[in-house]
Amino acid sequence: MGFGGVSGGQRRGHVLLLAGDAAIRRGGVLVAPGVNVAALAMVPADALLGCGVPADMVCLEGVRDPNTVLARLRVAVAAEGPLFVYVSGRLTADRRGRGRGHGRGRGLFVALAGTTAASVRYTSLPWEWLLGELRSRTAGETTVVVDLVADKAAWPLVEETGTLPGLAGLAGVEAFGVVCGPGAPAAVGGVSGYTRQWIDQLRRAPVRPSNVELHVLAAGSAGLAPGTLVVPSARELETRSVPAPVPVPAPEPVAFSGTARVVEAAEAVTGSLPVVGTEDPRARLHALAMRGRHAEADALARTWERWVVERSGQASAEAVQCGEIRADLARMAGDFAAATRLWTAAGRARLALQGADAAEVQDAAAGALYCWTQLKDRAGALELGPALVGLLRALPLLDPDRLRLAERRLETLRTPAGAPHGSRVVRS
Repeated sequence: MGFGGVSGGQRRGHVLLLAGDAAIRRGGVLVAPGVNVAALAMVPADALLGCGVPADMVCLEGVRDPNTVLARLRVAVAAEGPLFVYVSGRLTADRRGRGRGHGRGRGLFVALAGTTAASVRYTSLPWEWLLGELRSRTAGETTVVVDLVADKAAWPLVEETGTLPGLAGLAGVEAFGVVCGPGAPAAVGGVSGYTRQWIDQLRRAPVRPSNVELHVLAAGSAGLAPGTLVVPSARELETRSVPAPVPVPAPEPVAFSGTARVVEAAEAVTGSLPVVGTEDPRARLHALAMRGRHAEADALARTWERWVVERSGQASAEAVQCGEIRADLARMAGDFAAATRLWTAAGRARLALQGADAAEVQDAAAGALYCWTQLKDRAGALELGPALVGLLRALPLLDPDRLRLAERRLETLRTPAGAPHGSRVVRS
């Protein structure tokens, strides 16, 4: 058991990556924890830990015995240096244990390989075990990141508290992550959006962001389904990541020259720190949207997009990413027509830049389809449908069920109200 010890008087860090059981609904994979862990394991341990101490990394995948996981947890928390724990998979509950005081996580479990509804109590990791080991941690900085999908048994317990029970009360532990509900759309492209964004932010940033910044950027860029639980909560995000805004008048249109930088425009929108040069405003955008300040978030996103287009060009990957961010802001504001249009345009642009098998292309198409299905306005859905279907047809690797869903809905929209099902409409 040589993990986490001190060699020659030097602190050692520890990284523990746990892949639980996959969450699957109607044949679609909602989260693939093994893929998530494999991708995260490619990130250097010092980047995950946020410091340069020597570190051990342990990946657990396919484990069926919760006692094996518990033993690894105990080794990890005994490390005298910094600790990074990542848990991905399906959050479930012991139906027979419900109603017996699960305020601190009792009744919740992380399903392991082979866990079934009847064997939860014996084949999965009790959430309280995880909390208990972290509670005993006395040395070093501790970061916990979770990327989970709660099944039908666990989701009511999560909804009841509006958070993951027990994490907020752990002294010296920074906890971040997302928990999707059982009705979340299937994941596209292998690595889930939140985990992929966390990895991308670590790789892209010239200086490692803080854990809070990483979380905010990842949650804001992941295209999370409505209703997803974000840990910390929206209220905690506001107080921890972004200062309280000062009410300001609406921003004026900004003219750009070849060397223009977004300074006064962004300051007018946010009433706080401006976006200068390459500063990334996504944390502020997400926080504004979480507060319900959607118009301000959209104005700042448009200002940033204009600056990026001026610097890098309309067809650049950076400009496309700005469009994707605007699409997600529109989704958060409930403007599903704009979100569909922006996601479809982003998918087309990504397709030209990267090809049909790129995860970003698949994500954009999935985002467009989701937002289109939420659009209740018949005329708007009919207007946006053909471009979306065209995009889906250009992606042979995408789940064919999604293309069939879009084609059926578009056919229904084109059928006049009251016409017999399956009837053909002849237009002159």
